Amino acid sequence: MYFEVIGQITEIETIARGLSVRERARLRKQFGGGRWRKLKGLASVRLANGRIQTVELHWYEAHGIGKKKLKIKRYLD
Repeated sequence: MYFEVIGQITEIETIARGLSVRERARLRKQFGGGRWRKLKGLASVRLANGRIQTVELHWYEAHGIGKKKLKIKRYLD
């Protein structure tokens, strides 16, 4: 991964859940079944070059499986 999350993710919102999650079939195949949701939130991250940046993250999450496929969507600073 080219970044590391520092601290907690705040302002978490659900973007999609259930049939609205487009990659649901791939997520079930790769990580197992569950109630998959796509979420977004704000966090501080340490980038590969060592810089600390506040970003908007998007990720998938299912009960018992946890956060998968974290992606930086937008740089806020």
